[in-house]
Amino acid sequence: MRFYLLLFSITSFSVFAQEQDSATLISEVKIEAYKKPSSYIGSTKSVSVISDHLLRLNNPERLLEAINQNAGSRMEERSPGSYRLSIRGSSLRSPYGVRNIKVYLDDFILSDASGNTYLNSISPELIHRIEIYKGPESGDFGAVTGGTLLLKTRTADHLSGNISVGSYGTFNQSIDFSKQFKKHFLQVFQNYYQTDSYREQSAVQRKQLFIKDLFQYRENAELKALLIVSDLNYQTPGGLSLEQMQMNRKQARLPTKTLPGAKEQHAGIRNKMILGGLSHEFKITPNLSQFILVQGSYVDFENPFITNFENRFESNFALRTHLNYHKKWEKLSLEWRAGYEGATNSIVVKNYDNNRGIEGNPQNFDQLNNNSGFYFLSQKLNFNDKLFSDISVSLNSNSYDWENIYPNIVQGKVKFKKQVLPNFGVTYMLTKDFSVRGKIGKGNSSPTNEEIRSSNQEINKELIPEYGWNKEIGLRKQFANIFFLEVTYFDFRMKDAIVRRQNENGEEYFVNQGNTVQKGAEVLLESKNFKINNQVLNSLKFRFSGSFYQFKFENYRQNDVSFSRNDLTGVPATTINSLLNFMFFKKLGVDYSHYYTSRIPLNDANSVWSDASFVGNIQFRYPLLFDKTQVNMLFQIQNLYNTEYVLGYDINAFGNRFYNPAAKRTFNFGVNFIF
Repeated sequence: MRFYLLLFSITSFSVFAQEQDSATLISEVKIEAYKKPSSYIGSTKSVSVISDHLLRLNNPERLLEAINQNAGSRMEERSPGSYRLSIRGSSLRSPYGVRNIKVYLDDFILSDASGNTYLNSISPELIHRIEIYKGPESGDFGAVTGGTLLLKTRTADHLSGNISVGSYGTFNQSIDFSKQFKKHFLQVFQNYYQTDSYREQSAVQRKQLFIKDLFQYRENAELKALLIVSDLNYQTPGGLSLEQMQMNRKQARLPTKTLPGAKEQHAGIRNKMILGGLSHEFKITPNLSQFILVQGSYVDFENPFITNFENRFESNFALRTHLNYHKKWEKLSLEWRAGYEGATNSIVVKNYDNNRGIEGNPQNFDQLNNNSGFYFLSQKLNFNDKLFSDISVSLNSNSYDWENIYPNIVQGKVKFKKQVLPNFGVTYMLTKDFSVRGKIGKGNSSPTNEEIRSSNQEINKELIPEYGWNKEIGLRKQFANIFFLEVTYFDFRMKDAIVRRQNENGEEYFVNQGNTVQKGAEVLLESKNFKINNQVLNSLKFRFSGSFYQFKFENYRQNDVSFSRNDLTGVPATTINSLLNFMFFKKLGVDYSHYYTSRIPLNDANSVWSDASFVGNIQFRYPLLFDKTQVNMLFQIQNLYNTEYVLGYDINAFGNRFYNPAAKRTFNFGVNFIF
């Protein structure tokens, strides 16, 4: 009820706004689309843009609040440092982390050859803008069925320092320096973050250094270098049963008669990552350009778990290159792109007995080598700024070989069938501020290394890629230069869906299990920043988004039990989000946000469901000017109404340990210096 009263107040109050801002219209926002820029209202893509005013909603350790303000994307926190990201329900196979979603940072590729991404190693404060592409975009980004994230860093001169403290021993510090030096644009970013967190065995520490150099060494040539060094260490408290959560929300997973608990085993993740790369863009002629990127990374990953101590050593190499040609006539412009992206990933996994956080006797050693790549061809058309089309196709390949090193020596190789993945999108401008669009595309997603060789320490040679066709229609409408409305309806049919299971030890494994039917509508309503002639309240902006899904299993059986027509595990049918931005006394900024999530099926049988949740956050921003330095004071209250809720469930958990309780009301105070 509180949410609907809030929504009514948003829509009714903004009618009385007396003056609109003169800033760029929402419909005229530009999207980058990995070097295929277009206007938002004319784009054929199903895309959400997260800019500064949404990114400032985040806590220092996560992107959750900003991402969850967008219809179709959802980030969950099983515990601080452990995040699950889904786009249109793609987390079905992801117990933690990011799978089945491609992630790029500027030009560079964060996802490895198998499709796994360590997104939690990247500091949220580094990110200046995000573009979220929903559904398959295989013609540009390869074989994923979930979606794609483009993370952007700074592109203009900037110097700032940030320090903040908060509940449960939270401390955050960062320095961000960007400057143009003749032909070089240099950015250096450093961050340190730590917290003891709400629950037992859930402390986090992250250290990161980021360096970027953009060298415009000729008028028609640009060289970019990037280096990321990240050291992430977070404890994992584990899931609780409903009874355990009701008894003590703060406790970690308890020991049983046969297994120790999370505290006893010092359960956690220690992830050290270094990534470096070079990209080069060269304009051969005014109409023809060539782009190439090479990069490599190394990951040292440790995971003390209840039943074992796992070490992973990963090396990754990737290449992306393409030729771009564009031609413009009086009323027609065309763009063509042809290229290749490929990656190789080598991973050694060693499991030992876990003697209270110390490696014990060896259990099992394996090595996997994963190779993936795709050739792509695309064409964009713009006819008289009325008709836009985007046609693309990619040829995708994926294979891996494996070897059991200890205790036995066994090896093998699996090569998946090559997939041709087409995508076609069209947008028509009915008026300059009203567009309709349609899109159809095929997606394919191979199992990741963590699914082929999961925590049960077995090579799952039977696992095959999931695939499906996505169809959608949508409209985008700007109303009188005041409101922007977007509505999308999609229908995605998945075949051979990969599903997570757990054994009695809490170890996970994955199976292909039937098909899914995923239908839904997504809505975005956003206003301009209204200026108000009042001595107290000076401006108001609002944003409302919602996802309304009907996701079902099809042809799904476990043993002799049919789960067909059951709701898709881990996906809420309804999410509704709102954001109000106020300005008081010409200086005091207030961001007031809400997140509603309907109940969620926690197992494939749909026999256990979560409760619905309604969470509010508020933050206050106040700037102070000292000569040439601006000091921004920030005070955040997360979970304003002190709601008892869960921000990330362990789906299909053995022993009904589904619940990872989120923190109740917390506070954060920060100071940002801009020089």
